[in-house]
Amino acid sequence: MSLRATTCVITGCLIVATAAANTTDRWNLPIAVKKLDNGLTVVVSEDHSSPTVGISVIYRVGIRTEPRNRTGFAHLFEHLMFEGTPNAPQGVFDRVTSGGGGDNNGSTHPDYTSYIEQAPVSALEPLLWLEADRMKTLAFTKKSLDGQRDVVKEEINVNVKNQPYGGFAWTGLPMLAFGKWENGHDGYGSFEDLDKASLDDVRGFHRDFYGPNNAVLGIAGDVTPEQGFALAQKYFGKVPARATPPRPDVSEPLNTAEKRIVQGDALARLPALAVGWKMPSRGSKDQAAMVVFGELLAGGDASRLYQDLVKGKALAVQVDDFTGSGSPWEYDGPTLYTLMITYKNDGKADALLAAIDVQVARIQHEGVDAATLQRLKTRMLADWYDGIEGFADRADRLAILQSLWGDARVVNQVPDWIDGVTSDDVQRVAGTYLTHANRSAIDRRPDDLLDPNDPARSDKREPAKVKPVKSDSTKPKSDKTH
Repeated sequence: MSLRATTCVITGCLIVATAAANTTDRWNLPIAVKKLDNGLTVVVSEDHSSPTVGISVIYRVGIRTEPRNRTGFAHLFEHLMFEGTPNAPQGVFDRVTSGGGGDNNGSTHPDYTSYIEQAPVSALEPLLWLEADRMKTLAFTKKSLDGQRDVVKEEINVNVKNQPYGGFAWTGLPMLAFGKWENGHDGYGSFEDLDKASLDDVRGFHRDFYGPNNAVLGIAGDVTPEQGFALAQKYFGKVPARATPPRPDVSEPLNTAEKRIVQGDALARLPALAVGWKMPSRGSKDQAAMVVFGELLAGGDASRLYQDLVKGKALAVQVDDFTGSGSPWEYDGPTLYTLMITYKNDGKADALLAAIDVQVARIQHEGVDAATLQRLKTRMLADWYDGIEGFADRADRLAILQSLWGDARVVNQVPDWIDGVTSDDVQRVAGTYLTHANRSAIDRRPDDLLDPNDPARSDKREPAKVKPVKSDSTKPKSDKTH
């Protein structure tokens, strides 16, 4: 949603080229887990290949949890966490991080909010102090609330209202596909809802969701578990646990009827189609197979759809796919497997959907040959290991998995789940989830290509005027997905 520059701390490569094909070459991260008396769960992964550390604090609160009539509040709060505390005023967090040779980042997702730092190991204690300090309380001021409210509004202007397509694949499509407000509403938020946010709302949100018992601390790098646990106790141990509201029931079955709409776009020069199918639930037997299926269908230039729609029939200009708001292993409620296809002005959404159906049916009936399946697995495992190579990314991944799955050791199980997927598994998920009944689609067309009488047409989006951000506003924090 927002953009905050970050760099990765790169450690030595611990995998070999044949690791994906040989299960004996698995890279098993060392993982130690401890829960403090106040409920904070601490995960430490020791690695002395570089004198650096990555830190992640995951709070079990996100877009699904934000109050009704306060859309965008989880994202707004992510910004407010960098606005200072009574002990560390605005700017201190950034100065300590950068002054110690490190960097920091934040991101908001449906099921969690993430705060990460990377730095030389000498900065570990100051950074843990800062994280514990803002877990205790923030400097709740009208100035900081108004300033960050303006920043979030500006992000909406720049990234949504004045951007071709306006992120419709990850904002508009969930609204169409999901039945429950918690799953489908726009996490960017409306200006009206953001304006309603008060200081009491901010205080209550921090009180309810930012306690240690609703958090996971991940530390990866040049530190032993004993050191990590001792430092966590030193800095976080006295932060009191706080009552957390019950999580809303977000469960939904697969859809039973196709949903399709057409939208106009005043800024787009080419039409685009967003298509989504509800995914298997996290941890189900179909999850890994669905992830492999997605790689086969649309994972890069070698995928079935890219080769067919772009290289073959030349119906599309680009084909992209994604699951939820990030990794297909990091969700804890209904989510979508989504295709985003940009196509030519003389093209038709019906033709694209028919071509997708042909490829899905082909996979459903023929499966995937052994050589192709192994190539997919090799690429997926390489991507998985690459995603946990840097210490900040590793700490973040472990803290997220501990928060959502209840076990950070899932990081060492995912490669086996991928490697265990068979052609029969891929066929099964193709026939179960990639159905017309479970499909939702938005055809986003330039205004001059719209049929004004199309009964599927929804209201158009009007561009907003861009208001310059005040020079004293804190720079936006980064959402890794958007």
